[in-house]
Amino acid sequence: MIELEIADGLAVVTINRPHVRNAIALDTMDELDKAIDGAAGARTLVITRAGDRAFVSGGDLEELAALRTVEQAAAMANRMREVCDKIARFPGPVLAALNGHALGGGAEVAVAADIRIAADDIEIGFNQVALAIMPAWGGAERLARLVGRGRALLLAGSGQILSAADAERAGLVDRVLPRADFDAGWRALARSLANPSAGAIKRVVDGASPQEAVAAFAELWVADAHWAAADRVMNRGK
Repeated sequence: MIELEIADGLAVVTINRPHVRNAIALDTMDELDKAIDGAAGARTLVITRAGDRAFVSGGDLEELAALRTVEQAAAMANRMREVCDKIARFPGPVLAALNGHALGGGAEVAVAADIRIAADDIEIGFNQVALAIMPAWGGAERLARLVGRGRALLLAGSGQILSAADAERAGLVDRVLPRADFDAGWRALARSLANPSAGAIKRVVDGASPQEAVAAFAELWVADAHWAAADRVMNRGK
């Protein structure tokens, strides 16, 4: 089950399958796809989970064990890769709120986001090699862009699982928050990004040309939101 909450420019997609540690089944892929479509128009998107054990534990092995041909395996991989690509292409900032372990496919969902916020007691790892397979949803490529080719090969090739602190040091996690303050913390960070400028900044850091960056700035400059904020600053203390 996938839940979608939208308020004040912030969309929160919650993977709610705690009975299977939020594992991804085939119908979960479709529901997640629809939820991201439903978040269209929000300024910031958060992917998180229900329950208190796993962010996403990977693919639902009970269901996916039925896939026994190369064609079936490829179709499943392509389907979830499309969903992860859609997360990555969301126009505004995307946060993965890692309030539980992110292992295997769960780590792949996490790196599809722009920013990863982790509770201090979680673990994250591309441990697909424990099942004699490899990341299939685009996670290996995204991991390499985050931490470098050599470190990505080391992590995914060995299946090493990192603590939140080690993941932050490696550049895999962007911020670690205490468990007690985690929910309030990630929501505050997400709200701070749900502003008119953040989407334009995402386009620039993703590789916009200088001309596109200047055009984005100019559009923000002439917008009512800029002048309202400028008036507040100029009139402060008068």
